[in-house]
Amino acid sequence: MSFDWAVVISNAKFLLIQGLVGIGYFGGGTLRLAIPAILFGFCVGVILGLARLAQRPWIHYPAAIYIEFIRGVPLVMVIFWFWFLVPVFLGRPVPEYWIALTAFVIFEGAYIGEIVRAGIQSVPRGQIDAATATGLSYIHTMIHVILPQAIRNMIPSLVTQFIVLFKDTSLASIIGMMDLTKAAQTVSQRELRPFEMYIFIAVVYWVCTYSMSRFSRWLEIRMSPERASSP
Repeated sequence: MSFDWAVVISNAKFLLIQGLVGIGYFGGGTLRLAIPAILFGFCVGVILGLARLAQRPWIHYPAAIYIEFIRGVPLVMVIFWFWFLVPVFLGRPVPEYWIALTAFVIFEGAYIGEIVRAGIQSVPRGQIDAATATGLSYIHTMIHVILPQAIRNMIPSLVTQFIVLFKDTSLASIIGMMDLTKAAQTVSQRELRPFEMYIFIAVVYWVCTYSMSRFSRWLEIRMSPERASSP
């Protein structure tokens, strides 16, 4: 079997502009889905992580149940739940992009919540006691003392989860959203050259995820205590 570069070159614009970025007639887009899912999922995760550590049972237990339940079901199942149930509740069809985005935020928020919880608990207890002794409130202690240190500890786990999320966006193709995987399927059905298409998008996924891992490493170095204490 020979590799036909001409097929890749002639369809690269559709795959990258429409499938990866999401600019085109079909909407969607892997980056257009992944970036908001990461941002909103992180916000949900921070709230869940703080709620999981709350002393009040009416805050702690709902967050714990939510996290354990969502982490116990496959992502594809969550996507199908929203795909079938949201239009029923709203009484009208919902674009595939918004279904996928909602499912990813709900799903990833549970995993990020556990990362946030572990990151906060990794900060030595003495830091909290010292902040309390200086008269800082809980909110100020969390913002100025705990979270800066916790985020530094969370970076590797967070970026790993973001990479997993980025790759999992390919599951949005099962409900018809035009992401990179769906674009490759569309071209493959027309050109009858699946080998070239899937090799190409595999390279694109690898370039994106490798760039994220390298950025994570750079960020760890920038936020390291040794660098922060240096003049």
